[in-house]
Amino acid sequence: QVQLIESGGGLVQAGGSLRISCAASGSTFEWYPMAWFRQAPGNEREFVAAITRGGGATSYADSVKGRFTISRDNAEKTLYLQMNSLLPEDTAIYYCAARLNSNDLSSSKDDYHNWGRGTQVTVSS
Repeated sequence: QVQLIESGGGLVQAGGSLRISCAASGSTFEWYPMAWFRQAPGNEREFVAAITRGGGATSYADSVKGRFTISRDNAEKTLYLQMNSLLPEDTAIYYCAARLNSNDLSSSKDDYHNWGRGTQVTVSS
């Protein structure tokens, strides 16, 4: 199983930008579709963005389209989420996840098998 570690979270003013990262262990990172999910206190974990294993296709939640960009660097074994025009509603713990059995884009957390421990993003108003 690939092991994932998120980093780059922090406190940002509304309208600001932040890039968070997810570093993967092992040599098989390029085999796995990846995704970002987020979870605020008291809420369910929700889909943010997904990317195919080669980075050729991406998918976004409607709430972040036009503001967030998911990307990956397979040589560096790292997944990224560039977040622009941040809103207080974006405040959450952000998790990266890997899908082991398909290259299809999915917004369902049940389709992902390996998870990081998350990084906190807080957007102040």
